[in-house]
Amino acid sequence: MRRPLLLRSAASAAAHEYTLATVARGKTPWRSAHYCVVDLELSGLDPRSHEIISFAAVPVDSGRVVAGGALYGLCRPTRQLPEQSVLVHGIRTVDLAEAPPLDEAIQPLLTAMTGRVMVAHVAWVEQSFLSRALGRQGARLREPILDTYELGKLLALKRNEPPAPHALDELARSLKLPVHHQHHALGDALTTAQVFIALATHLDELSPESVQSLARAKQRTRSYRG
Repeated sequence: MRRPLLLRSAASAAAHEYTLATVARGKTPWRSAHYCVVDLELSGLDPRSHEIISFAAVPVDSGRVVAGGALYGLCRPTRQLPEQSVLVHGIRTVDLAEAPPLDEAIQPLLTAMTGRVMVAHVAWVEQSFLSRALGRQGARLREPILDTYELGKLLALKRNEPPAPHALDELARSLKLPVHHQHHALGDALTTAQVFIALATHLDELSPESVQSLARAKQRTRSYRG
């Protein structure tokens, strides 16, 4: 009976620190902020019925990837993984038999995200699953959240170029960046981190960017008039 009590205590501590930590926002120059690039592998795309099965976090400081701070973890699902999801990421239910359950597994991710601005590609996916997962820890997902897909769309508009690719690998290649292990949380997080740095740098060259302006990429794209 001691283990569940310890887990609840650890979860509360991680959630408490995550909730109280100062996160850069507003007019903070983008290079002055600390970021956590997050990628999740899932059993499907519906957060009400599907689950997080692996995650990765890559820190970005001063506009550079901090490779030594990268984090990767697995989560044991509560049900058999659908065949469709296994075909995407190659992770089988048996591969997760010894992994911790989500409430325990997510603790290092909460710590990695503490005090950092979250970045993800097509961020609504990570946002919807993490919101539910953090809710179980007594925490809310912190804002702002930056989306590399929206940043890519904004840069294409400002450069008067064709629309940016939706897929992460295609976006990376359009920026002449390497594509790391696809459909693996750590590989995709590293690709996303490099894409984020490239996009923020290119946008900043056109006009100075802050955390707030990058977070508003979607709104800026909708209202863009050249």
